[in-house]
Amino acid sequence: MRIENSIFNIQKLDSTESTNKYCEALDLGEVGDFTCYWALEQMAGIGQRGNCWHSAPGQNLTFSLVLHPSFLPADRQFGLTQALALAVCDLLEIQNSKSKIHIKWPNDIYAAGGKICGTLVSTRLQGGRIGSAVCGIGLNVNEVDFPAWVPNPTSLRLLTGECHELEPLLRQLLECIERRYGDLRAGADLQEEYLSRLLNLGVEARYRYGDEQLRATITGVDPHGRLMLTAADGRRLVCGMKEIALCQGNTRETSGER
Repeated sequence: MRIENSIFNIQKLDSTESTNKYCEALDLGEVGDFTCYWALEQMAGIGQRGNCWHSAPGQNLTFSLVLHPSFLPADRQFGLTQALALAVCDLLEIQNSKSKIHIKWPNDIYAAGGKICGTLVSTRLQGGRIGSAVCGIGLNVNEVDFPAWVPNPTSLRLLTGECHELEPLLRQLLECIERRYGDLRAGADLQEEYLSRLLNLGVEARYRYGDEQLRATITGVDPHGRLMLTAADGRRLVCGMKEIALCQGNTRETSGER
């Protein structure tokens, strides 16, 4: 069902396995820019590293946005991840300006020390550029009782004490994304602002790196989106998503300038 009278093409789904999987089964060349597939129930949501994304039916926002960022060369696709993460931060500051909003590399959003949102971007290249992108977003909105296996969750309702209407919130988030996407199209470099919100930037913490555990300090993120760290023994590490993970119990509300 399409929601009319919107600047966006919002396709509302009562239930689907995963909005990202739903989109990837489409002929994306026939899907217009800024088409949003919003599911009230997502039965098998996908998180990073192949993890499951939990969302209680009708309580949260789970959707995928189809974009055609052909202006972005393949080696700048991390800019799209940055734009989405910053757009979610923009929305959360509008809704709850008192909470500190951070980005846990590469694209989880933390508010007041709890995980409130995750994004997942899959791209298809065309002639050295990004022909299409499916941008999945799961935002915890009204859920307050999470399963025990969900790590350190929070929601807008837990932060504000209020229930939120999903459709107006979705429209507001899409507007935030549109603004950040426009900045990206205009050639803006989002690196500095992304780093200013990066959780644990400059803070020593414990990580799993391959078969070892080590203490290291995040020093930045390279243009390809790889995490840069300095280990306690002086080694310089540049890691992709599947190469390093923060050990549980090390998430701190510390970021660059904010």
